[in-house]
Amino acid sequence: MRLRFCDEFGDGFGWIADEFLQRCSHALVAEARVWLIDPLDTEELQNRVRAAGAPAGVLQLVDRHNRDGAALAARLGVPHHVVPSAAVSPFEFISIRRWRLWQEVALWWPERRVLVVGDALGTADYFRAGRERLGVHPLLRLWPPSRQLGSIEPAAILCGHGEGLFDESGTALREALSTSRRRIPGEVASAVRALRASRPS
Repeated sequence: MRLRFCDEFGDGFGWIADEFLQRCSHALVAEARVWLIDPLDTEELQNRVRAAGAPAGVLQLVDRHNRDGAALAARLGVPHHVVPSAAVSPFEFISIRRWRLWQEVALWWPERRVLVVGDALGTADYFRAGRERLGVHPLLRLWPPSRQLGSIEPAAILCGHGEGLFDESGTALREALSTSRRRIPGEVASAVRALRASRPS
């Protein structure tokens, strides 16, 4: 699995796996402290973290996004917060799903207007219908998290699957939530195309 850095912006950076799932991890830097979100491990990561600031903790936004979070937290000597409900300064957490088989929160950094969503929203090919910039998770399109996320006006949206959005992010969020149901056929077609493209020829 090949990982490459992406989502470089003033408050952090991301790294993504070049694979069908397009799993993406992020580091947010707040007051010279670095928080890792749903992280995959890579050889270059520790140097990037140390250059950005002191490691502060690992945040796991989705119960099944174990990835390398526990191992990285142990190696860096920081706490590993799994689907946190209480605020971890400077971040707030918004409950997305509390189902038995799906526990998820979104991270909201109000000071910077940064929204991080592990599974409920994504920009990976199989999330999006047609020309959508952001899509609701295929299994949530009938029940999009409109009540939880609809009033937020983010400057940036970072996703657990696919690269982030840094322009007109609020517009993309509102469109994704309001059209998720009627665009189900388009999302299914996109997912089929993405799956076919990922298979070796």
